[in-house]
Amino acid sequence: MKLHFACLVLFTLLEGSLEFATGAELGADAKSASSNVAGQQYPKIDSEGHATFRINAPDAQKVQLSMGRAQDMVKGNEGVWTITTEPLVPGFHYYTFVIDGARVSDPNSETFFGVSRMMSGIEVPEKGVDFYDPKDVAHGEVRERWYHSKSTDTWRRCYVYTPPDYDSNSSRRYPVLYLQHGAGEDERGWPTQGHVNFILDNLIAAGKAKPMIIVMDNGGGGAAFAGGPRGRGGPPPAGRGGLGNFGAFQEILLDELIPMIDSTYRTISDREHRAMAGLSMGGMQTMQIGLGHLDKFAYLGGFSGGGRGAGDIKAAYGGALADPEAFNKKVKLLFISIGTTENTAGAKGFHEALDAAGIKNVYYESPGTAHEWQTWRRSLHEFAPLLFQD
Repeated sequence: MKLHFACLVLFTLLEGSLEFATGAELGADAKSASSNVAGQQYPKIDSEGHATFRINAPDAQKVQLSMGRAQDMVKGNEGVWTITTEPLVPGFHYYTFVIDGARVSDPNSETFFGVSRMMSGIEVPEKGVDFYDPKDVAHGEVRERWYHSKSTDTWRRCYVYTPPDYDSNSSRRYPVLYLQHGAGEDERGWPTQGHVNFILDNLIAAGKAKPMIIVMDNGGGGAAFAGGPRGRGGPPPAGRGGLGNFGAFQEILLDELIPMIDSTYRTISDREHRAMAGLSMGGMQTMQIGLGHLDKFAYLGGFSGGGRGAGDIKAAYGGALADPEAFNKKVKLLFISIGTTENTAGAKGFHEALDAAGIKNVYYESPGTAHEWQTWRRSLHEFAPLLFQD
């Protein structure tokens, strides 16, 4: 029940949180959003974060913009419906239109898999921030890799980021970060919404992060918010890889994915050069799997997920934290992060409990962001430079 309640809360947060005010106006410096389909002018965003959305639906009786809650749009003379928002929080936001009760994507926007369905998304620039933008630096590649899982008898897909010199320096081997998505998303989240490749390209070019391979697989939970017998936000799937069954993904990760990556790519295949991290549900998986298998991972990171609060820390995670001195010698990094406008109690309580027990950890709060991609982009930007620093 606690996990299901968390999913319902997460559904609202992932879909976006938006405040509207009558009379909001778009500034004269507004530009087309970078997330638009090529050649489309709307949505537009001004320097203050106001956004105007438009949809051509001349025969519709009612059209709304849905970003966390639905707000009525205004119909123009030619059947074009519009709305202008109050300033949006910088970063990435999912949204849809509701046309006479039917939820549809914006044909002017690219679509993204989130909240268990394909949705439109809008990228809101953050002033003076470009760490996740493409720059004139050497670029790595995001490769699509299919493999067969014997444990599930299914074909699976993962995405693999290889650093800029991977192909040109054929004698070099690299450490690996296994990076997981959240509930309602899948392996596309980090490469697409997260801009993981640009974050690492820029850090590596600046000499702030070691070149590394990053593997992004489907951790389950992709249908966590899909409709079912109990309607939208129904019970999490119970099948293998579902939100309530981390054990299935653990088996795939440890017995199939890691061996496949080590045999296919030029990795350094020991625990000292292997990390795991994830956002929300992926953070929970990281702590559960990683702390349970410290023979496999030396670096762990939970972004908005994975903390157990301020309880008996030495009894948590099967006693993995019971001996602080031994833990500190074995684990090179335990990283915890949260957005300041989401519920910080669990992550901060976990951090404080770790400190009180003498367990080394790094705690980061993303200022002004909630349970959203900007929090997780910033978290990765803080986390990656701490990895594999021998």
